[in-house]
Amino acid sequence: MNDDLLQTVEHETGSPVDASILWLHGLGANGHDFEPIVPELVLDGIRVRFVFPHAPMREVTLNMGMEMRAWFDVYGLDRRARQDEEGIRESERQTRALIRRERNRGVPADRIVLAGFSQGAAIALHTGLRYEEPLAGILALSTYLPLHQAFDAEASGANRATPIFQAHGNADPMVAISLGETTRDFLKERGYSIEWKDYPMPHAVCPDEVADIRAWLERRLLPAG
Repeated sequence: MNDDLLQTVEHETGSPVDASILWLHGLGANGHDFEPIVPELVLDGIRVRFVFPHAPMREVTLNMGMEMRAWFDVYGLDRRARQDEEGIRESERQTRALIRRERNRGVPADRIVLAGFSQGAAIALHTGLRYEEPLAGILALSTYLPLHQAFDAEASGANRATPIFQAHGNADPMVAISLGETTRDFLKERGYSIEWKDYPMPHAVCPDEVADIRAWLERRLLPAG
């Protein structure tokens, strides 16, 4: 892998853009996975660029070594399972490069939301809470915080007050809700602002969740007053 920018799918809800939402897909999906959500998240008075990157192709141990789009390798679904630190940190670098591109396009860091689902949300949390400038918010769906043992030494004070929306299905067979709850409690103990929601659903996104995401984005991105 290298530092070249990942390929992305992009949608703008108006011009000139005054906010960006960088949304990372889950394991085995691609940047088109969350395209259908864009019309449901059009916000009055905000011109948003949605950026949906494609994760690199890699072999995934948990899926019998099959090659698929993945932000990092997965060895197990238990919190105690070995983690692919090299893959996680490579995806952090690639995500930082996409944030940097939005900055170079004229969108300040505090108008950028870092979002994701499942494995993509793990990278969103990992990267966003280490980023050196305050972001508008972090949206973490059906996920957990990877490399939590290194967190206290690496977390950035710049995003200590950044709002986090964390949501999970209470019937999730892939990423157990207990993993999400553990992450929520871990971050709350360190003073982070977490808005937590759970829904009667599996490893998915539901209409009530989308409505809550929209309301949260409005609070993060609408101009004050």
